Amino acid sequence: MRRGSHEIGGSCIELACDGERVLLDLGKPLDAEDADPRLLPAVPGLEQGTDPQLRAIIVSHGHIDHWGLVPLAHTSIPLAMGAATRRILHAAAPFVPNPFAPNDTIDLVDGKQFAIGPFAITPYLVDHSAFDAYALLVEADGRRLFYSGDIRAHGRKGTLFERLLRDPPKGVDAMLLEGSSLGRLDESADFPTESEIEDVLVERLGTAGFVAIMASAQNIDRVVSIYRACKRTSRMLLLDLYAMEILRATGNPNLPAPGWPNLAVYVPEYQRRQIAKSQRFDLLEPYKAARVYREHIAEIGSRAVMLFRPSMMRDVDAVDLWTNARAIWSQWAGYLKLETGAKLKADLSSRNVELENIHTSGHASIKDLKRLAAALAPKALVPIHTFEGDKFSDLFANVVRRADGQWWEV
Repeated sequence: MRRGSHEIGGSCIELACDGERVLLDLGKPLDAEDADPRLLPAVPGLEQGTDPQLRAIIVSHGHIDHWGLVPLAHTSIPLAMGAATRRILHAAAPFVPNPFAPNDTIDLVDGKQFAIGPFAITPYLVDHSAFDAYALLVEADGRRLFYSGDIRAHGRKGTLFERLLRDPPKGVDAMLLEGSSLGRLDESADFPTESEIEDVLVERLGTAGFVAIMASAQNIDRVVSIYRACKRTSRMLLLDLYAMEILRATGNPNLPAPGWPNLAVYVPEYQRRQIAKSQRFDLLEPYKAARVYREHIAEIGSRAVMLFRPSMMRDVDAVDLWTNARAIWSQWAGYLKLETGAKLKADLSSRNVELENIHTSGHASIKDLKRLAAALAPKALVPIHTFEGDKFSDLFANVVRRADGQWWEV
């Protein structure tokens, strides 16, 4: 492992066989503000592109702690990722700082094995808070390594986790198992399911007043939960262009789209300025019929639910919707400890609006991690993506600790 043996985020695994190498993920550490070249692991040829033996970088899913340093890698190195992940990165590019929009990637397809040099790689589509996330089975020289990536069982795609338990890869020599929930959750406890989050939202949306929900537009499961809760409470969900473009990029016709009931598109002032500056008026075209304007929000304010971010604060101020309003934080609580999170809480407090946390993890509970480890029964289980690697031996069989930068044989 190049990074990930003792931290959550910044994941990077280098595999070598017969002199050829691949990387599984190349993420930005959670505590890094920017993608700095000094954060790149010491992988020969990664930055210069001078080593033909570095055959590919394989990105398990679209969270920045798994791909965030890829833009710093040399463009000659082939990339592999899910097709929907690539489309989502492209869809996000007009709206985010330092966008990354790769082209000509190798597509990861659920259950479809592909070869890179001596490596045979089989992606397994998994349940995670990122859309189009994969675990990876890598075979080379008669050995088998399974990389869990980020995985859970309690989301809207939990059946994928159960499918993996029913038909796991056999003869796994080493398993790299994420442990994000260790230290955050008791061994016997469960995270709320996404359906339970929906039920809580229904309860909160049942009272009158404007509701601002702070959730990632790329957490498709959560957007679906919010939309379903709006339908159940006869509320109108307001999504901005960024959220709508992300939904469209998934390619899934079963996700909220223009023309669906209880859904409208609102373009906040900062996005209006972005579009005018970039001349990307094409982004407005698919949503003209579903679009609502500021004066209409004032009319429907008491039954409106907005997927909200701090840059929309002035839009809500302008139509004076904060009286009797609710604010819901629906993502990792750790972000609230950062400077931007503290400012958001202060800004809401100055408007007499409390911030309530309604969220569930994007990662598996300890109970589900144990079920996964038992199903695969690896000869060696290596902790990754965790701050609590020392606790693995108390929970799992055949645990072997490995350090960042340490080469070892599968």
